[in-house]
Amino acid sequence: MSLKNIKILVGMTGGIACYKVPNLIRSLVGEGAEVQVVMTKSATQFITPLTMETVSNKPVAIDMFDDPGPISTRHIDFAEWPDLILIAPATANFIGKVASGVCDDLLTTIICATKRKVLLAPAMNPNMWSNPITQRNFNTLTDLGYLSIGPTEGEMACESNGVGRMSEPDEIFNEIKKIFSSVKKKR
Repeated sequence: MSLKNIKILVGMTGGIACYKVPNLIRSLVGEGAEVQVVMTKSATQFITPLTMETVSNKPVAIDMFDDPGPISTRHIDFAEWPDLILIAPATANFIGKVASGVCDDLLTTIICATKRKVLLAPAMNPNMWSNPITQRNFNTLTDLGYLSIGPTEGEMACESNGVGRMSEPDEIFNEIKKIFSSVKKKR
């Protein structure tokens, strides 16, 4: 199943798993998807916007007011543009903010304003993932209809092992293809 003409907004939050996202975007673009990257300021500490612009072939959005064009409805334009929003990595901080309705940056504001499907790819230390507050926040979002993939079990950047690793790019890619193949079957 091709992703030709499918629009995907990839939201990146501040976690080491950001290093996996360029390969995922290359796969999406290679299948014909149009990809727009929105990064939090924390994400830019792990990987550069230039890298993400290079693989997506589009300027990366970071700040609510960093575009020289009309900005009053920028978050709404981003919220309505895609067929799917993928958050990879989705940190505990981001999950908590969205579950609480906090809109303090471009990405959280886009999520608040969208009616599109949102796919979360959580990534964090196993202790953070198993924290009851994180689990409550994550369950709140899945109960509201947010989709998710992972996290998986494995070795972490902090050298611990456990559940908290972001799913691999090929797994996320296949999940996205599955989402759109089920949509086409329903039509």
